[in-house]
Amino acid sequence: MFFSCAAGIAATAQDAARAPRDLIVSSTLEHLGAPPADEAADSAAGAADAAGSRADQLIVSVRFTNVSDRVIDSIRITSPVPADVQYVPRSASGPGSEVLFSVDDGRSFGRPEELMLTAADGTVRSADAADYTHVRWILGAPLDAGAAGVARFRAVPR
Repeated sequence: MFFSCAAGIAATAQDAARAPRDLIVSSTLEHLGAPPADEAADSAAGAADAAGSRADQLIVSVRFTNVSDRVIDSIRITSPVPADVQYVPRSASGPGSEVLFSVDDGRSFGRPEELMLTAADGTVRSADAADYTHVRWILGAPLDAGAAGVARFRAVPR
């Protein structure tokens, strides 16, 4: 069961200066409700493997729609990871998309294995999911006139 709640999430299409005017993008933050009590006992074993309990998980959904009468190509959809939650590893999905992440407030993006952080003492370490500040989906195909899609990722409270 999903409960939708208002969110201060602002997803964008590409960079603001280059974003197509005919691509409408909106975001929602949904709380993944806890299963009924009789199902909770059955799913206890699986819950141990998940990051956070099912009751604690949130889903950030980014909906995008081509409201024009033409095809839009080279679409990048970017969503911040809200500061009070943490991205759940390998949870991002989107239609025919490559998913990239940022650890520097959206200034640069890369695959998880490419992301590095430098500590105040100069030591460098690999970034992990807790460090992600933004998620970006690069659509692999043009978006037809009137077409819509949804990209998502899961998160848990920090």
